[in-house]
Amino acid sequence: MNGMCEDRLTRVELIWIEKKIESWIRFGRIAHEQILDRRRRVVSFRPDSLFAFVRWAANDYGTIISRIDIVRAVEPGDAYQTLPFVRPGGDILLRIEGWPKVESVLRHIDAIEAAGIDACDVAVDHWRHVAHRMSAGQEPRAYTADRHQAWLKRRSLEQ
Repeated sequence: MNGMCEDRLTRVELIWIEKKIESWIRFGRIAHEQILDRRRRVVSFRPDSLFAFVRWAANDYGTIISRIDIVRAVEPGDAYQTLPFVRPGGDILLRIEGWPKVESVLRHIDAIEAAGIDACDVAVDHWRHVAHRMSAGQEPRAYTADRHQAWLKRRSLEQ
């Protein structure tokens, strides 16, 4: 990859140490991957692409963090929020902590994909909706094919 293009990418460092630290991408279109060693790799995403980043860590006493973030990769010069292991950062659409809530988001993603929709293409506003509903202790609305078609039409008019 040339340096100019690479400077536009959002990089996510993934670590996998079985039963200690596990991070993975649940969905996202990876533009580039670099393997650092047998436990670490860096994946990169193009600007405006969406990805879900899951982190889990434990110590001798049990789980210390379980978290999912759904992030929109930003263009260079755009405002962004910082996030551990994500450089430079991104537009965080959803940030959920605690394994029961993380599992609920993962099930929501599964339902979207079961409906034949790529989670990478879901409306940005829907992920914010899911985050707000879950933080209020409520079930988010389903993301239906009709809702997705409306989003695609709206997006095409904005371009």
